[in-house]
Amino acid sequence: MSENVDTTLAPRTTRPPASPISRLFESKQLGWIALAIALLIPLLIATPYSLNVMTTAAIFVLLASGLNIVVGYCGLLDLGYIAFMAVGAYTAGIIAKAFDLPLIFTIPAVIVMTVLAGLIIGAPTLRLRSDYLAIVTLGFGEITRITANNLSITGGPSGIFGIPGLLKIGDFDLQEPAVFYYVTVLVVAAFVLAAARLGKSRLGRAWRFVREDEDAAEAMGIHTYKVKLMAYIFGAVWGGFGGILFAAHLSAVSPQSFVFLQSALVLMAVVLGGMGNMRGVVIGALVISLLPELLRDLSTYRYLVFGLLLVVVMVFRPQGFWPARGYEPERMGDVSDRRLAKGTVR
Repeated sequence: MSENVDTTLAPRTTRPPASPISRLFESKQLGWIALAIALLIPLLIATPYSLNVMTTAAIFVLLASGLNIVVGYCGLLDLGYIAFMAVGAYTAGIIAKAFDLPLIFTIPAVIVMTVLAGLIIGAPTLRLRSDYLAIVTLGFGEITRITANNLSITGGPSGIFGIPGLLKIGDFDLQEPAVFYYVTVLVVAAFVLAAARLGKSRLGRAWRFVREDEDAAEAMGIHTYKVKLMAYIFGAVWGGFGGILFAAHLSAVSPQSFVFLQSALVLMAVVLGGMGNMRGVVIGALVISLLPELLRDLSTYRYLVFGLLLVVVMVFRPQGFWPARGYEPERMGDVSDRRLAKGTVR
């Protein structure tokens, strides 16, 4: 009887062997390799300009990883994410300068303020969806910038200058460019790893269910409002820590640093890298932050070339450089599915 069974229609129980490149990209050691490269780069290029650019890129990676929790994992379109960075930077700058404290001691206050900011904007608005939520978050970002521009405690349009560094112990100063770069890379690596682990946790699976179909997730017993609020709070904390590093890096903050364009660039990094895949988001953030500097020789035309390159990439790679599995088109390795679709099963 088994001779009459068409075994070609049986579903595959194993995947086809992966190529060496695919195995490399899927390797769990890839993140450690990238971290090692980031730590070794200053040994090759240690000029003040290169350290400044690489530190800024690392901070941008931290912001993109935080926004990926909100947009990539949970599917909440946030157009005002840079506001959380502003809250963190201003909170750290005000407290550090008022009490003459190293910025590292402002971390508890920054966490409290960013969580409150996430609750203030998220609690009343996360019942909205899609375009309506995007408009509200865009307004929140502009309100934060305008408020900082008009308050005396934030320095008004001039901002806050002369912010103390992260920490200084005797002759050892974390504010030294090379040392600060290493500290930034290690902090960013820790937050990227934490965001990746969150995505694989039970809460991360709930976020993905909400992203795919919020109504179905609600029907399956997931409290979608609380789940979305948790994503917003985690994203706010990530943005707040980005604000601390930003304030320490420049020793100054001003409203001009938190315009809508910055939120758009962070969102662009998430979409370009691949929403929901932390490795892809890191690549997207590095491209968005470093490409304009690599095109600096083109002078006034560099942003035109930068925009054209982004358009070309999105046309030929709409899912991003490294999309999450949920965003990939259905694999064509299952013979039975193709034959069933063609009606060849008798």
